Amino acid sequence: MRKHQIQDAAFEVATQVRAVEDSIDVALVEMAELQARIMRVNAMAHTGFGTVHPVLQQVAAAVSGLVEARGSVVGCHAALADAKEQVPGLRTVAFGDGEECPKQKTAFTDLRIVA
Repeated sequence: MRKHQIQDAAFEVATQVRAVEDSIDVALVEMAELQARIMRVNAMAHTGFGTVHPVLQQVAAAVSGLVEARGSVVGCHAALADAKEQVPGLRTVAFGDGEECPKQKTAFTDLRIVA
């Protein structure tokens, strides 16, 4: 019973980590689209080169922060993968295709280890 609870909790954490990774990636795409849209509007309005420069600096700072956050989440993901080897009931046994982390769409499959 406890092993099953641990596995369920670990699955929920793994699913949440994937959701956070996906959210950051979506935010990066949105920021890139925002930056492109700002540039198109600036060109269409024929404003001066310096008009949107402060805006672009702020967008670039936000993108840089998101990239840093993405790297931190990648580190968290790796640390969790290492930590699972220390938790009874989560240690890897030989099953699956050999990849440590599930691919994006298979992360939602409810697999159980049979002991």
